[in-house]
Amino acid sequence: MFHLEPITSLERPELSPYRTLRRPREHRERGLFVAEGDKVVHRLLASSLEVLSVLLPEPRLAEYVPALQNRPEQIPVYCVTERGALEALVGFSLFQGVMAIARIPPAPPLPRLLSGLPRPRLVVAADGLTSAENIGVLVRNCVAFGAQALVAGETCASPYLRRAVRNSMGAVFALPVIEVGNLGRTLAELRELGVRCLAAHPHTQQQALPAANLRADLCLVFGAEGHGISPGVMAACDAAVAIPIAATVDSLNVASAAAVFLYEARRQRQA
Repeated sequence: MFHLEPITSLERPELSPYRTLRRPREHRERGLFVAEGDKVVHRLLASSLEVLSVLLPEPRLAEYVPALQNRPEQIPVYCVTERGALEALVGFSLFQGVMAIARIPPAPPLPRLLSGLPRPRLVVAADGLTSAENIGVLVRNCVAFGAQALVAGETCASPYLRRAVRNSMGAVFALPVIEVGNLGRTLAELRELGVRCLAAHPHTQQQALPAANLRADLCLVFGAEGHGISPGVMAACDAAVAIPIAATVDSLNVASAAAVFLYEARRQRQA
C-alpha cells in the first residue's frame, strides 16, 4: 500500500530526513536510517523493517509499484519529475536516484538474542571501525558467511549510517545488530553465556587461524586497520588468532580479514 505525492521542494516537515542527509546524528536521535540505491531500496521494501517513506524520480515509479503494494503499511512515495531535479533537492549527486527512510529496529537484549539463535552460534563484534564503508562491507560479509548477529562497540560507526547501509547492499536488513556502550563488558557477558570470544589480531604469537577451533559457540572480534583491537577489548577476549600473512604486511583491511575468518568458520562447521 502506498500513496503518491508529487513534490517540487523538501520544505515539508515530513521530508526533513531527506534535507539532513549530511547530518546523520539527527537521524540517529530520531531512530531513522536512509536506504539509497535500487538494490538497497528493493531489499528494504522486501524486509520486515518499518518503511516511513520513499523518494524517487517519477520515471522510476512503475518498477517500484509491485514492492510498494506488498507492504503492510501505508507508505508515502514522494515523486519529482526527473532525476536532476531530485539531486538538486537533496543537494548532491545521488546513487541511482532512489532513496527511502526507515526505522532502526529495536535491538533485543543479548540473552534473548542468543537464545533465539541456532547452535553453534556465530556472532561478530566490531571495535573502533570508524569507516562507514568498512562497517557496511563487514555486515555484508557476516550475512554472506552465516554470522548470526553483529555487536558494534562504542567506538564503532553505526551499521545504519547511510553509507554503511549502501555498502552492505541491504544485508543489514537481514542481520540482528546490537550497538553497545561498552564492548568489553558485552564480551564478558557473552563469555558468561557460553560464547568463546576470539580476537582477530595480526601477527599474534598465540594461534594461527588454520589451527583454531571455530566450531563451538563463538564471537569473532575485529578491530580497525592500524590501531587494531583496543587493549580493554583484547583483555575481554579468550584468545587472539591471526591469519598467516607475509611479515612485510602489517595487517589486512578489516573487511578482508573478516571474510577470511568467517569463511574458515563456515568451512569448519560444514565439515
